[in-house]
Amino acid sequence: MTRLDLLIIVVALAALPLLYWQLWGPNYRGTEVNILVGNQKAQRYSLLRDQTLAIRGKLGDSIIHIKNGSAAFIQSPCPNKQCIHSGWQHRNGDTTACLPNRITLSVVGDGFARFDSVNF
Repeated sequence: MTRLDLLIIVVALAALPLLYWQLWGPNYRGTEVNILVGNQKAQRYSLLRDQTLAIRGKLGDSIIHIKNGSAAFIQSPCPNKQCIHSGWQHRNGDTTACLPNRITLSVVGDGFARFDSVNF
């Protein structure tokens, strides 16, 4: 192993913690949630105001609750309830959807959206 090989290994190992922090580091909280129903224009709601929304989708009404800067599906007419099991969304870039009911919930805000394992 040459000195150049050793230098490359040391630089790569030193860069790993920095890259990890950059990609998965600070949580940028969202300030608003976009709710898209089918192909309609997204409706935007503030995450700073606690509220409960009844959004009509293809199968019926989905209940979305906004509380303490987070949003979640609370009730939905879909069969498997994956949208409800996805839990509370609060970081910029967090997204969940009720695919059978064609409702998508996306958190937006300042800063950049974090990477997750789906990006790789």
